[in-house]
Amino acid sequence: MAIPTFVDLLLPLLRLVADDKEHFRRDVIEALSDHFQLTDAERGELLPSGQQTVIDNRVGWARTGLIKAGLLESPRRGVMRITTHGKDVLKKNPPAIDFELLRQFPGFVEWRSGSFSRSRNSEKSTPSESSSSSAEQTPEEALGTAYQELRNTLADDLLSRVLSRDSAFFERLVIKLLVKMGYGGSHQDAGKHRGKSGDGGIDGVINEDRLGLDVIYIQAKRWEDGTVGRPEIQKFVGALQGQRARKGVFITTSSFSNEAHEYVSQIDTKVVLIDGKHLANLMIDFNVGVSTVSSYEIKRIDSDYFEED
Repeated sequence: MAIPTFVDLLLPLLRLVADDKEHFRRDVIEALSDHFQLTDAERGELLPSGQQTVIDNRVGWARTGLIKAGLLESPRRGVMRITTHGKDVLKKNPPAIDFELLRQFPGFVEWRSGSFSRSRNSEKSTPSESSSSSAEQTPEEALGTAYQELRNTLADDLLSRVLSRDSAFFERLVIKLLVKMGYGGSHQDAGKHRGKSGDGGIDGVINEDRLGLDVIYIQAKRWEDGTVGRPEIQKFVGALQGQRARKGVFITTSSFSNEAHEYVSQIDTKVVLIDGKHLANLMIDFNVGVSTVSSYEIKRIDSDYFEED
């Protein structure tokens, strides 16, 4: 079963704590994970930020929404308990709890029109919120989705720019990227190891580390169309063996066939395949050909600070 949205969690969460007892957040997350029969992989799935699991984030926002509506209360940190209003809602046996139902509670409406709604494009879209997948995202998820869309567009634009330049530019770009990733020491040091004619198709050689304890041989294929297949990889591996090399990186602006991936997984020589999509994302991660326009920090309450004596 897929991980439920935070809206889908509202009613199961309220029913879970309907016994008038205090429930710890972590216990609630585990109980809801069991209720929805989440797999270990789903329980461990992280938000794009990598700082919190998806289920933890969604349960947290479901809890907050119910508290803002007055259906839950938090007597102390990390603990939740149902309120009289919460019991009244459950007595009506609703098929679901959604935004439409929660709008009858002023506290929820005020919250929705405040900080939570600012993560959306416009509050004018609220009539369709209960059926809109984007509206069922938590603020962190909405921000992560928007970020990924911007990143994907940037990656596509980057690859188009790379393809508009010649092969010599592409080879220099590859060397610069590997240096930015920590290989080769400096761009000047790496540049001295550029491949020459007669090197069996090897376009460059770069130190694996700053001390030069090992070297990595590079093949760079600037292809606008087509797929790099197993024969091309076999030629590269043959060139590596001619140099008595143990490690190589094959980078292309296109993609690799399944046979190519299968081949490198079966040979003793370590060969890493980087396709156009992976290349563009590495350029973004290591600031090659891009510049930062703006950045945002997501912060949360430091509970330890407020517990200091």
